[in-house]
Amino acid sequence: MNNCLSRFLDDESAVSAIEYALLASLIVVVIFASVATVGAQVASLFNYIKDQVILAIP
Repeated sequence: MNNCLSRFLDDESAVSAIEYALLASLIVVVIFASVATVGAQVASLFNYIKDQVILAIP
């Protein structure tokens, strides 16, 4: 019984899994923020191109 409790308290695999999960979630947040920023810039660029095409049509 003492050996089982000792092994349970010394087991750090769950801690590593939690660290990997936190790291993965941070990466996902950074990716979403980057996509949102780039998406807004691309939308602005397409709107500018659309406006220039409309102005060029007689």
